Amino acid sequence: MLALLKREIRIAWRAGGGALTGVLFFLAVVTVFPFAVGPDTKLLSHLAPAILWIGALLASLLGLDRMFAQEREDGSLDMLVMQGHPLMLVFFMKAFAHWLMSGLPLVLATPLFGIMLNLSPLGIGATMITLLAGTPAISFIGAAGASVAVKLPRGGMLISVLVLPLVIPVLVFGIAAITGALTDPAPFTTPFLFLCAITLFTSVLGPLAASVMLRHSAD
Repeated sequence: MLALLKREIRIAWRAGGGALTGVLFFLAVVTVFPFAVGPDTKLLSHLAPAILWIGALLASLLGLDRMFAQEREDGSLDMLVMQGHPLMLVFFMKAFAHWLMSGLPLVLATPLFGIMLNLSPLGIGATMITLLAGTPAISFIGAAGASVAVKLPRGGMLISVLVLPLVIPVLVFGIAAITGALTDPAPFTTPFLFLCAITLFTSVLGPLAASVMLRHSAD
C-alpha cells in the first residue's frame, strides 16, 4: 500500500499542474467574490468562511477525473481489479494520494486567502482545521464518482454532477463549525465532530463503492 501511495504521488507529480491548478482556481474564486460583494470589509469577513469552503470544494473536484485516468490509458485498471490485494484498500490509497496532491495544498493556501478576505486569525485557524478534517471526504466520495465514469472518455463533468450533491453535508458542517468558532455561543465542537464522522464514514464507503463499481464494470 505504501508503494502504491508513492506511485500515485509520482504520477501526479509527473503529470504536473494538479496542485497548482487547484490553488489557482481557489485563488480565482477568492479574488472574484470581493468584486461581487463590494468594498464592505465587514460583510466580506462575514462571508469569508463560506467563500473559502466553496472555493476549496470546487477546486477539489477538478482532478477527480484523473484518479483512474493513468490505469485506464495503459490498461492496468483490469490488473488492479484482479490482483490479490484488497481492492478497497487500493482505492483508499488512491483517494488519499489524490487528497495529498489536491486537497492539502488548498489547506496550506488558506491563511493567505483568509487575509485577502479580511478574516480574523481565529477564523483562519478554524477554516484550516475544518478544511483539513473535511476535504478528505471529497476525495473519498470522488473515488466512487470516478469509478462510475471511468469507462467514459470525457467523464469529468459527469463526475462533478455525481459528487457535488453528495459533498453538500461536508460544506454545511464545515461552515457551521467555523461560524461556531467565530460566533458565541454557537457551538464549534458538534458540527466539527459531525464533519470528522463524515470523513471517517466516507473513507470506508467511498473506496468500497469504487471497488464494487469497478468489479462490476470489469465483469
